[in-house]
Amino acid sequence: MRVLSVNVGRARTLLAGGRPVQSAIGKRSVEGDVEVRPLGLVGDEQADPSVHGGLDKAVYAYPMEHYAFWQTVRAQAKQQPWNEALPHGFMGENLTLEGLLEPQVFIGDVLRFAHCELAVSAPRQPCFKFNAVMGFSQAAKLMLQSGFCGFYLAVRQPGRIAAGEPFEWIPGPREVSVSEIFRSVMAKHR
Repeated sequence: MRVLSVNVGRARTLLAGGRPVQSAIGKRSVEGDVEVRPLGLVGDEQADPSVHGGLDKAVYAYPMEHYAFWQTVRAQAKQQPWNEALPHGFMGENLTLEGLLEPQVFIGDVLRFAHCELAVSAPRQPCFKFNAVMGFSQAAKLMLQSGFCGFYLAVRQPGRIAAGEPFEWIPGPREVSVSEIFRSVMAKHR
């Protein structure tokens, strides 16, 4: 298990449903160590703190294993060429991870990096801004159906993190998985 990419972004205007809204979903990979503070990564913003950010949602992680699915879906929706890979951070994640998927991950699990510790706190819930970034109106519905939501992390120990860094996955209480919470919360929005 390792971090493939560390991504940050600033709030900018995004056209969603024909209207301009502020969003920081557009993350870009950064080189070198990035400081991890209790409220997230240095250089990163959340445009709507009512649903993103805060102590429980300081960092968003997304599995690289799902990128092929979204690349195919976007190509089918004619939003990108078939052979064009999505850049890390495209899903709005701060950490593009390899080797850890939602059904394995439970609330309270800890990801221990060389210089910081992050605890799994919640699944991501897609919204209309996700549809806008993906370029088609059914993207949030596909995230719901696939369960490819990624997960939020709280900062247990501030420090630094860098792309290429391995991490240790420390299982917490095995009470409820990210996938179970995601299905339960999203069932209310159907």
